[in-house]
Amino acid sequence: MTKRIIVLIREDLRIHDHPALYRASQEGMVIPLYILDEETSHSPSGEAKKWWLHQNLEALQTSLQSINGRLWVDKGKVADLLPQWVQKTHAQGVYWNRVYDPRAYEEDLALARSLSSKGIDIQTFEGTLLLPPWKIKKDDDTPYKVYSAFYKSLRKEEIPKPLPSVKKMEVPDLDAEGLSLDDLSLKPSIPWYQIMESIWDPGEEAAVKRYHAFIKKSIKDYSEGRDFPAEGHHSTLSPYLALGVLSVRSLYHSLLEMEEVQVEPFIKQLIWRDFSYSVLLHFPESTTRPVNEKFKEFQWQKERDHLERWKKGETGYPIVDAGMRELWATGFMHNRVRMIVASFLTKHLLIPWQEGAQWFWDTLIDADLANNSMGWQWVAGSGFDSAPYFRIFNPTLQSEKFDKEGTYIRMWVPELKDVPNKHIHKPSQASVDILKTAGVILGEHYPYPIVDHKAARKRALERYDEIK
Repeated sequence: MTKRIIVLIREDLRIHDHPALYRASQEGMVIPLYILDEETSHSPSGEAKKWWLHQNLEALQTSLQSINGRLWVDKGKVADLLPQWVQKTHAQGVYWNRVYDPRAYEEDLALARSLSSKGIDIQTFEGTLLLPPWKIKKDDDTPYKVYSAFYKSLRKEEIPKPLPSVKKMEVPDLDAEGLSLDDLSLKPSIPWYQIMESIWDPGEEAAVKRYHAFIKKSIKDYSEGRDFPAEGHHSTLSPYLALGVLSVRSLYHSLLEMEEVQVEPFIKQLIWRDFSYSVLLHFPESTTRPVNEKFKEFQWQKERDHLERWKKGETGYPIVDAGMRELWATGFMHNRVRMIVASFLTKHLLIPWQEGAQWFWDTLIDADLANNSMGWQWVAGSGFDSAPYFRIFNPTLQSEKFDKEGTYIRMWVPELKDVPNKHIHKPSQASVDILKTAGVILGEHYPYPIVDHKAARKRALERYDEIK
């Protein structure tokens, strides 16, 4: 009798370099199973990420059908449903690529022990990172807390080559049908996602096309150009990496083959992702609590009005507002602008970084627990190897430097489109006549700044001195 193997699908919605799927397809009949477990921290909570998940599950279903397979779907707690699926499919094995958010990882360990005790063959694989997050450690076997040292250590390691795409699979004839993708209720009932739909094409083929377009158009300018949001030199690959539609090992080895191109700046971004997961695994409290003990005493403000105006892109600082509106419309935000809006929230408004992290988790289609937590703690100054707290971005200077012509601002804050370049970064300092000519009345068409930069900077530094 041919072995029946359930492959538990999570953040690995692809058929190329999918270790669990590849191994299972070599060893028996395959039952790819996706269970939407809304109680795990890697399950999407925001409507944008749910929409993106639905699109990519559909694309995976199509890919599996093209190789004689199919995707079974269910909804509920993995710990409860997976044993039921083992029983009703008469599976002898369960394979999966590991996930590392703390709760799901612990539940996976418990599930593996339980199923193994019943004679089920459990095999787990690395399908998310360059290397497992316990692989790169210091000589004393403790995890790295400084990125540069982690990077140097990982760069010396041999990264396994990606596995080929699964070309064909044998699936058993099952009575167990499961649910349809629509039964997961991931796709919004009201079609507000037209802008996202026009920007993001789901699936592996679209992800690979986007990668090749990035290599052709932008990789040579990535080191400098990625900081300029209107110039389009950033990769926009993170939404595909977040759901495992792209293999990070495939990207890594592809980049290493481009000897004549400066690829190291982008490789560093891939390794930062591994570093974030190492921190997540070894310091699971980092998702909600500052890892720098001093910041447990920091006196934050909790002004809901300021938080809501930041979310809506109504702060009176054009570069901040542009970023927040891009996020709301597209489920994405340029990385330089992410740093600016995060610094503004935590240092100008003194609102806890956890509030910003939650909003990003709810609105980003590339929401990733490790990267999200690490990024917010980095900007707030409370994480490992963070930007110093006293490094407070001046949003106006950042805007003038990285969006000199105001192109990005005009794209997302159209009420300022006719304001001259000289004033578009700080409309509150333009004369009434200049604004009137541009069709802008402050306080009516566009808000006054909700805080004064100098006063906010002074207040933030005073708060920092209290814990220093």
